[in-house]
Amino acid sequence: MTSAVKTKSGVGRLHDYLELTKPKVVALLVLTAWVGMMLAVPGLPDLFTLLAATLGIGLLSAAAAAMNHVVDQRIDAQMARTYSRPVAKGRISTPQATSFAFALAIVGFVLLYTTVNAITAWLTLASLFGYAVVYTMFLKRATPQNIVIGGLAGAMPPLLGWTAVTGEIHGHALLLVMIIFAWTPPHFWALAIHRRDDYAKVNMPMLPVTHGIEFTKSVICLYTVLLFIVCLMPYLVGMSGAIYLVGSALLNLRFMQYAWRLKFNPHAGTAMATFKFSIVHLMVLFLLLLVDHYFKVSPIYVP
Repeated sequence: MTSAVKTKSGVGRLHDYLELTKPKVVALLVLTAWVGMMLAVPGLPDLFTLLAATLGIGLLSAAAAAMNHVVDQRIDAQMARTYSRPVAKGRISTPQATSFAFALAIVGFVLLYTTVNAITAWLTLASLFGYAVVYTMFLKRATPQNIVIGGLAGAMPPLLGWTAVTGEIHGHALLLVMIIFAWTPPHFWALAIHRRDDYAKVNMPMLPVTHGIEFTKSVICLYTVLLFIVCLMPYLVGMSGAIYLVGSALLNLRFMQYAWRLKFNPHAGTAMATFKFSIVHLMVLFLLLLVDHYFKVSPIYVP
């Protein structure tokens, strides 16, 4: 019985450390980085570089997530969505979580620097700093535009993937960054509407708290239009073809439909449904870019 209890405790401990890394968020970031690697070359990238870059970017993203748990533990403990997180609940101490985050960051940086290239290592480290320090410690508590400014850190993975394979910053990679940058505000503000009372309770200046829910809904609508326009750019510059154009248009029209419903015909679960769809939107959009890259269909020309 004692052995069984210890085993269960050990498994629970591992689960807590895994939770620190926000694996679902990291998986989405790594997916976009991976697509960036694939789009950077006409064929397939070098397998070793692909694996090393994926692991290194994933480790540094996980480190940023763990640092977020440490910095936000006080407000996490007061919010319904986050009160059971390992650091907020005391299942993992602050020194333990901090050491874990630094270990992940060091291993990830060294891996990228020694096996991929220096530019990817430094850019990934800068993204970690942007999220864990600039956004989490300062912007998040200072301005309702926190997610707009801080979203740049979360938009970087496609560029990181591109530089991992080519060693250079390319305009096409920056277009991928722009897509995620425009996607982040409507994605996060939909969740912020759903959790508005939580953020108000901890005096977090999220847009629904400072400017009201109706204003936030209007801005979400405008951002989905902006996102539609930005998502056209890979096609307009010849980076992608008809498969991406049609799929992207359908996805963005659907996102706009969710935003319209949230603004003009909402029910209790509309904000959360919009948030969940936004995740699907980004995943499918980047997979469309990948399919289009390898199965190119001639562009559609309008006379």
